[in-house]
Amino acid sequence: MSVTLLQVRNLSRRFPGVQALAGVQLDVAAGEVHALLGENGAGKSTLLRILSGAIDPDEGEMLLDGERLAPGDPPARRQALGVVTIYQEFNLVPGLTVAENLYLGREPRRHGLVDWKRLNADAAAVLKRLGVDLAPAARVADLSVALQQMVEIARALTLAARLIIMDEPTAALSDREVRVLHDIVRGLKASGVGVIYVTHRLAEVKAVCDRYTVFRDGRFVATGAVADVGVDDLVAAMVGRDVQPARRAPASPGDWALKFEGAANGPLAGAAIGVRAGEVLGLAGLVGAGRTELARAIFGVDGRAPGVLWMGDGRIEPFGSPAEAMAAGLTLAPEDRKAHGCFMTHPVRWNLSLPGLAGLCGPGGFINDRAEAAMVDDYVKRLRIRTPNDATPIGSLSGGNQQKVLLARCMALKPKVLIVDEPTRGVDVGAKAEVHQILFDLAAAGMGLIVISSDMPELLELSDRIAVLHEGRVAGELERSEANEHRLMVMMMGHSSNPQPAAMT
Repeated sequence: MSVTLLQVRNLSRRFPGVQALAGVQLDVAAGEVHALLGENGAGKSTLLRILSGAIDPDEGEMLLDGERLAPGDPPARRQALGVVTIYQEFNLVPGLTVAENLYLGREPRRHGLVDWKRLNADAAAVLKRLGVDLAPAARVADLSVALQQMVEIARALTLAARLIIMDEPTAALSDREVRVLHDIVRGLKASGVGVIYVTHRLAEVKAVCDRYTVFRDGRFVATGAVADVGVDDLVAAMVGRDVQPARRAPASPGDWALKFEGAANGPLAGAAIGVRAGEVLGLAGLVGAGRTELARAIFGVDGRAPGVLWMGDGRIEPFGSPAEAMAAGLTLAPEDRKAHGCFMTHPVRWNLSLPGLAGLCGPGGFINDRAEAAMVDDYVKRLRIRTPNDATPIGSLSGGNQQKVLLARCMALKPKVLIVDEPTRGVDVGAKAEVHQILFDLAAAGMGLIVISSDMPELLELSDRIAVLHEGRVAGELERSEANEHRLMVMMMGHSSNPQPAAMT
């Protein structure tokens, strides 16, 4: 019989204007992978923060191996007890190396000094266990979101963890990295470590989890064995309503809205893509294939990219800044909302309306507060953004609700072309269908969309055409009718019978 590792009883927590948790319960056994499920705003992140020691509960108790976890324990104390949390929003030091992040505060020493040789060797061993091809001396700030996620996981493995909490661990990982992670989770389970696994990808629950617990609106709803429940039942428990799949009218793409070709002698050589008005172009590729880098280059994030750009009928110089791109009708919803998208300490209203304030000004150049409030309220309702009010700091919202604010901000600019990098990262199953419907509606209205996603089923559902990147080059393109997960994976690995993209004439 499994030994209970963690017991949570009648836990409650209130924030100004919202009851985040109301008497919830949770049991996790040693050697068990336990899925914690619920919509954005259901209270999952609040519980994880309480378990990690980041905040205290108002009521209730927590027991680890029968011993009470005392309120007021700092996160370092919880880690010393064996409770290790891998947050959805990364907790790394960007200016340090991978090895330094893995052993920060616990560096091996020799004669009173840091033993750098051993530090890097130990880090290399952990990365090898994870199957990650990453140099211990690499600077974290230079890594993709997916590789930063693997560094977070690797750091947890360096601690003597009894309970590992994983908050959306695969949100930024490709299928190959997901399989590696699941193998690691199974290894942890076999060694007797308990795992709390938070995810919106319900197929993963069936693949790797033993039991589940569902929260809704801060309250406990259900628990049970994963083997005894279907995905539809889990969805019904999470949302408490019918989730309608996104529906799209037959696509009828118009003229080219945007085309880009990297210069033959530049870092983007071989990167050539185009999207038509009313079309959804998917960008597929393994981690490191260059999808995000290509999006940033087109948007002018890092200055003018060497290459040629067309928007509408005219050939123009590549954008030198995001401001130039937005003025021309192009905008980007970035992959890493915390670092590149949201102003975490500022209110929802400010985050949503900031880039479009020029269009909200009345006579004399003053912001029309009433028009701004109406616009923000409209998007909050349309995207079902859960926030006490529009003055709430966006950093206090769940990750999924932060993502919705970011999407709303892009939509409010009414661009001709929208690039969305990981559109539903950290978004729950109900809101995912809503986001998909919004993207379909934007395409139906004539907008050109470029969608980057590590979730191949999502890419197949959304895209009219998919361009596959391999090592920074477009390995080929597939029409919607031709694409499937097997063909995409073959091309993503660099094997393709159609290595050249369709001509953009």
